[in-house]
Amino acid sequence: MAQEAWKRKELTVGQVAERSGVAVSALHFYERQGLITSRRTAGNQRRYARDTLRRIAFIKVSQRVGIPLARIRTALESLPDERTPTVEDWARLSRGWRSELDARIEQLERLRDDLSDCIGCGCLSLERCVLSNPYDRLSEEGPGPRRLMVAGLEDRAEE
Repeated sequence: MAQEAWKRKELTVGQVAERSGVAVSALHFYERQGLITSRRTAGNQRRYARDTLRRIAFIKVSQRVGIPLARIRTALESLPDERTPTVEDWARLSRGWRSELDARIEQLERLRDDLSDCIGCGCLSLERCVLSNPYDRLSEEGPGPRRLMVAGLEDRAEE
């Protein structure tokens, strides 16, 4: 029976969850977000193509490096006929994400270096804290923690 399972062209939601290590609720969420698709049987049960496992792996790796789901969806939509990403696709897409990842690394390095004198909130060393914002001067630059934001990343996170 186990030998027959690998031959199946379609998998149940439970099989996909077990094989991918992703909870059933996450699979449903991915489907609602347009990241994966399924068809419904006559009994209204979901069935996923086997290549959904590779799409999920692509999603998980992309998330792991910090790519927002909206950008992952855009990347998957760029593939012809909603096909599963290939090695070449991953190389092309990851090149496009490289500058964003470099900016995040720079931001994390700056945070690591700047926060070594305090617990992170600035309350113990306001005279020296690089995060201090006297008279809320940074509000003119926009909402959010302006000193912790890397230029351009806050816009990309919403895509």
